[in-house]
Amino acid sequence: MDTQRIGIIGGSGLYDMPELTNREERTISTPFGEPSGPYVLATLRGRRVAFLARHGRGHRLLPTELNFRANVFGFKLLGVEWILSASAVGSLREDYKPLDIVVPSQFFDRTRGRISTFFGGGVVAHVAFAHPVCGRLGDVVSGAAELAGASLHRGGTYVCMEGPQFSTVAESNFYRAAGFDIIGMTNLQEAKLAREAEICYATIALVTDYDCWHPEHDSVTVEMIVSNLMRNAEMAQRIIAGAVEQLPIERTCECARALATAIITRPEAIPAATKERLRPIIGKYLS
Repeated sequence: MDTQRIGIIGGSGLYDMPELTNREERTISTPFGEPSGPYVLATLRGRRVAFLARHGRGHRLLPTELNFRANVFGFKLLGVEWILSASAVGSLREDYKPLDIVVPSQFFDRTRGRISTFFGGGVVAHVAFAHPVCGRLGDVVSGAAELAGASLHRGGTYVCMEGPQFSTVAESNFYRAAGFDIIGMTNLQEAKLAREAEICYATIALVTDYDCWHPEHDSVTVEMIVSNLMRNAEMAQRIIAGAVEQLPIERTCECARALATAIITRPEAIPAATKERLRPIIGKYLS
């Protein structure tokens, strides 16, 4: 397969980036099932990238229905080393306003039963995940956001909830009391799997509205959220393009060697079928 070292996962409003040229679609099958759709291999600011619509064309997959393992494994098969992930979020802070951009550094898991690892089936690995976002890639994204003129917030915690319903007021106030900053439904599993695949990962969180804790939340309409989403998507496209211009960078981060000391199972004890299934991820550690 051709190598596309930069991957882009687009959420709502990012299904068609106009700057992507020389496009071709690549359908990829993985040992973990089918990704959300075909990968669009294209040129962006002189770099070859692989773009995936997270929820499929027409936004037809719930967050709970996403095959996160297949999505990230497909990027690995394409040779991706950096993933830029853009998604809509709600704000848990007064100063994180609609249309602001957040590059979070932490996640908090409120999902239920989602499969978040490639391992099992006879092989055990425990990757370090204290710092779930690649710091070097986060720097690149934040720099691109500043150059694009975004109202940027660097750092903070993204609460990943199950959905598809939004929070109750009690839940929203609980998250605020815990000191969390934004809330969404998709990015935590992507970050976990990217780390296991030794891919650098960063989130571009697009604030569309205040969560339901806000006293003016009841005046928010679907039309307002969609309008903010589309305006945010335009900014996100500029940020992604600017970040792509700065890549590749030297991968001196922990992401690039996350599995070096993480695999607990002795190579001779790993079943042959499991070795073959995970060869793109663990192959270099089995020789």
